[in-house]
Amino acid sequence: MNSLTDLLDVVIGVDTHVLTHTAAIVDAGTGGVIAQLTVDATATGYAELVDFADEHSTLRAWAIEGTGGHGAGLARHLERSREVVVELDRPERAQRRHGAKSDPLDAIRAAREALSRPRLGTPRSPGDRQALSVLLAARRSAVASSTDAQRQVFSLVIAAPEPIRVKFRGMKLPAMLRTAAKLRLSPSWDLETRTTVTVLRSLARRALELTAEAAAHEKEILRIVRTMRPDLLDQPGIGPIVAATVLCAWSHPGRIHSEAAFAMLGGVAPIPATSGQVTHRHRLNRHGDRQLNRALHVIALSRLRYDERTRAYADRRTSQGRSRREIIRCLKRYIARDLYRLLEHPA
Repeated sequence: MNSLTDLLDVVIGVDTHVLTHTAAIVDAGTGGVIAQLTVDATATGYAELVDFADEHSTLRAWAIEGTGGHGAGLARHLERSREVVVELDRPERAQRRHGAKSDPLDAIRAAREALSRPRLGTPRSPGDRQALSVLLAARRSAVASSTDAQRQVFSLVIAAPEPIRVKFRGMKLPAMLRTAAKLRLSPSWDLETRTTVTVLRSLARRALELTAEAAAHEKEILRIVRTMRPDLLDQPGIGPIVAATVLCAWSHPGRIHSEAAFAMLGGVAPIPATSGQVTHRHRLNRHGDRQLNRALHVIALSRLRYDERTRAYADRRTSQGRSRREIIRCLKRYIARDLYRLLEHPA
């Protein structure tokens, strides 16, 4: 989407919160504030905002902060009403003069930020993509919690009283979990032993249940990915979790305007760090969508191990004096380019 200044009469900036949304109508030509309104973050409030906008201009766009968070309900309502919605991140802090901040000021800044940008983004698509996003979040939580519980089981076994420790001697962690989940109390044990066994059993069962939950989420993710873009799964190094992560970041055709923008979103676009006579140095990019960056990293590592073309590339770059870390950075940038082209122009 191009600049809004020459296309619209007004831009409506919206500062979103859990309970309320504050909107400010800004003239697209002058940047002046025309009107402001605060409504409840409910369906009735969303309708009030649309009626409020109708009173001023029909040639308009909405600049909303947090279309995937506090502003998700409003963004869906506006999409159903066929309104033009622009996705914004938080306005730059440098624009907050003398630390001034309020909901109306943030709404005005959002509108003016949209007017000043040469390129604008649209909200990520709902439907299947949002379902993938929810499943990925649930799976990450289940995996993290299961991992924590497994670590606690292992630590407890190491420090457990000898009558309990002997039951786990020589076992790997999966066997420890299965054994701990089936432990039974004995009336002859002292308080320390009974408490340790009770906690061990509880943690082991929790870890096993969360592992099963994560597996169920992954199965559903695979089903949705096969429905949306099965061609992604044919690419080397891409499984259902990586494919879902890429699809959630990309969202839909046209949202990301170029492969360079996609690389920047994934945090794999090199950042120049030149100074004086040093003109070929680049800094590691630590910005962007870190889940997408992690997915690209997983693809690179997988291809380095299993893909012959990637291994040949790595050997060639190694002979040129590149370190493994530098090679992986280059690979992630190339992978981002290939994925973007595949996503935008499927075969």
